Amino acid sequence: MPRSRPGRAAEAAAAVLLLLAGTACGSRLPESDFEHGNSRTPVPSSGTPIRVGIITSATSPVGGDTFTGPRDGAQAYFDRLNARGGIAGHPVQVRLCDDGGSGVGNNACVHQLVDGADGDAVVALVATTALDYAGASRVSHARVPDIGGQPIGAAYDTYPHLYGIYGSLAPRAGTPGWGGKLYGGTEVYRYFKRERGARTAAVVSYNQAASAAYARLVEQGLKAEGYKVVSEQVDFALPNFRAAAADLKQQGADLVFDAIDTHGNAQLCEAMDQVGAKVIAKVTNVQNWTSTVPEDYKNSPRCRNALWATGSSRDFDDTSQAAVREFRDATKGLKTHSQWQLEGWAAAMWFTDAAKSCAGTGITRACVDGFMNRSENYTADGLLVPVSFERLAKPPTTRRTCLSVARWQDGKGWVSQGDMNGTCFDVPQLPYSP
Repeated sequence: MPRSRPGRAAEAAAAVLLLLAGTACGSRLPESDFEHGNSRTPVPSSGTPIRVGIITSATSPVGGDTFTGPRDGAQAYFDRLNARGGIAGHPVQVRLCDDGGSGVGNNACVHQLVDGADGDAVVALVATTALDYAGASRVSHARVPDIGGQPIGAAYDTYPHLYGIYGSLAPRAGTPGWGGKLYGGTEVYRYFKRERGARTAAVVSYNQAASAAYARLVEQGLKAEGYKVVSEQVDFALPNFRAAAADLKQQGADLVFDAIDTHGNAQLCEAMDQVGAKVIAKVTNVQNWTSTVPEDYKNSPRCRNALWATGSSRDFDDTSQAAVREFRDATKGLKTHSQWQLEGWAAAMWFTDAAKSCAGTGITRACVDGFMNRSENYTADGLLVPVSFERLAKPPTTRRTCLSVARWQDGKGWVSQGDMNGTCFDVPQLPYSP
């Protein structure tokens, strides 16, 4: 079943902009850090290495490990692949590049990896997670397949040869989406209305441009699904989350969505517990679908156990699935786990499947790109809702869309809510500006 969630780009971009606004005063000059090869796992194969690049904004102004999940998941997959002999006897040589979260740094990474500034260019990029993907047009012009990147911004709905982890329906002819407009579905709101009986939704935002814009996008989708919408805006510098929590309680909100950063979410949850606000779900997105919930929400046990996450990939805590068990086994040395790690693992698998299809004739950029361009209903061994790439001349007005849903429960972690390939809805596609 084809699946495309262009609205995911808006979610990621909004979260990043909010974090940047909060940390701009403490940012530093970006830097690039090039790491050659992969020294963690012995490679028992002796063939010519297959070079792939991973560009990550690991030391961006956002800070911490915000963007490193896809990189870590992809690296773990290639480690295990090499330990098992690589691709037709050829080890995969992973070349990492930290773009520092800047456009200048990103272009430097693209030059280093794609143009082969040091004489050993990569066949493909994998699991790109860049705050400012300034080099995207250069990657596309060089016809280098960029496989399974996170759509932070509109690049994966703009350029050919770029294949985001969630697929795309857009023409990808150099202009974002259709005439500069992207489209997203209302499946998340439909799910909570139809499956959980929600009718009133609160949307909490800052009085800051990026936050307010994303809040309006969420409100548009909620209203299209017939919700009563309660708008709660707090001051960016001195937010009064307790007042917002009290008001959403008084207005009987069933759901809470937000356009605020992780720290703000923790404060909002704490305020909700303090005023006794009980909701069906406090809904978050794939960026915050992590194992760090007990630490992030340590002061709000009621709200913590009302956290729900939605996405397009199988719950990383669902070890009843063989593909998830393999991911968890290969990443057991990591301190934390996240949905972005699992999606990075899936991106590396996608490249590997493409490369294997080319092993008989030569693993070249063109051959790998041809495999990707023909990708239809790709699932990464069941880890992804089926992904396709189409080039529709006009945006769809409706779309059958499936989603993965999980809720947090203390002592159990993230608990899947039904099968993602069966949680599907025919929903309208609403326009927004990237």
